[in-house]
Amino acid sequence: MTANPLRRFAGQELFSRGSWSETNRVASILRKETVGGAILLVAAAAALVWANSPWSTSYFGLRDLEIGGEPFGLHLTLTLGAWAADGLLAVFFFVVGLELKREFVAGDLRDPGRAALPIAAAVGGMVVPALIFVAVTAHVGDGATRGWAIPTATDIAFAVAVLAVISTHLPSALRTFLLTLAVVDDLLAVTVIAVFYTEDINVGALALVLVPLTLFALCVQRRIRSWWLLLPLALATWVLMHESGVHATVAGVLLGFAVPVVRSAAAGGPEAGPGLAEHFEHRIRPLSAGIAVPVFAFFAAGVSLGGAEGLTRAFADPITLGIVLGLVAGKPIGIFLTTRVLAAVTRATLDASLRWIDVLGISMLAGIGFTVSLLIGDLAYGIASNRDEFVKIGVLAGSLISAVLAAVLLRLRNRQYRAIWELETADADRDGVPDVYQARQD
Repeated sequence: MTANPLRRFAGQELFSRGSWSETNRVASILRKETVGGAILLVAAAAALVWANSPWSTSYFGLRDLEIGGEPFGLHLTLTLGAWAADGLLAVFFFVVGLELKREFVAGDLRDPGRAALPIAAAVGGMVVPALIFVAVTAHVGDGATRGWAIPTATDIAFAVAVLAVISTHLPSALRTFLLTLAVVDDLLAVTVIAVFYTEDINVGALALVLVPLTLFALCVQRRIRSWWLLLPLALATWVLMHESGVHATVAGVLLGFAVPVVRSAAAGGPEAGPGLAEHFEHRIRPLSAGIAVPVFAFFAAGVSLGGAEGLTRAFADPITLGIVLGLVAGKPIGIFLTTRVLAAVTRATLDASLRWIDVLGISMLAGIGFTVSLLIGDLAYGIASNRDEFVKIGVLAGSLISAVLAAVLLRLRNRQYRAIWELETADADRDGVPDVYQARQD
């Protein structure tokens, strides 16, 4: 019988340091996400300005412009906004799949005891916001509760961008926790999309997805990197997933899961260097962070606010209030309480360099929901529906409030973070590895 992974917390320190190589890798990813978050902010701001300008008609006309065709009976005539949501976000979720697989195959979180914490926190951070949203909208009727999953998502790009703006020296263990929490959060969001926001399933198309997906998996397992072979297989997987009725972004995650993380024995084993997953992540992440997600944000964030009267009407609507409360209160409550309960049940202690208020700050950052929240809003109520503007205003307002609250708290903790950072990066013997990591391994 497999041992309960929660027992492995007993006597351990929560948020303790991982390995030096893992810390370096996480820092590298966060630096890239910071740039992506800045581009994302610009794209969202541009959409809001254009949608509320005298030329707003041209913005909505561009978003709703239909392009595509019906080759072989496929339904590929979509608006530009739908192409961004279904197509470009599949690239984003491909990177999510790569990152998640790497975390659990070759990262520090391959240890079930270490993986249990961010997974449990991610679940808690989804359940509480969903319950709050349902409680606020239950009396509305007319399918209002269908948007229960909107406030459950975390946008890692925005969260890391906030960290960069406030210039905090956040301890590496908490940074790793935030990154992993967001990645697991994205996986759970994709699962929610596939299970709860899929109405009509074309079983034949769904079965055919296995053909190009299996061929893609066989190719990458043999370390084939030829784009002219892999790209058509990936596109075929996406098209068939889209045709099946399951949201096409699920194809991105499945393709990411198919890519090997560790080199095979025939390729020289792990000692020969990084696997194919890291190679693809290095190539695709800039495309995802610099193009795919910002373009989606540009088409998704544009909402006509309607001045003070429009904002008043929006914030009086239970859907807007449910989203704001879910992001601002539900996410930190769910994540923080889950972590505290886990610590109490397993008798684990917090790392000596941290305080629970630091965990609360990270939990507040997780309330920044944007990309996936807007996507779920479109799926729940429909693009350009009567409730579409309430969803967008709720997501934007909730994310902004969460960002401000987290920034205030983390700025107050900045002096403590700086002291911890100086301790971690001390390298008295000048061998390139901070002494604290050597001390932990000795």
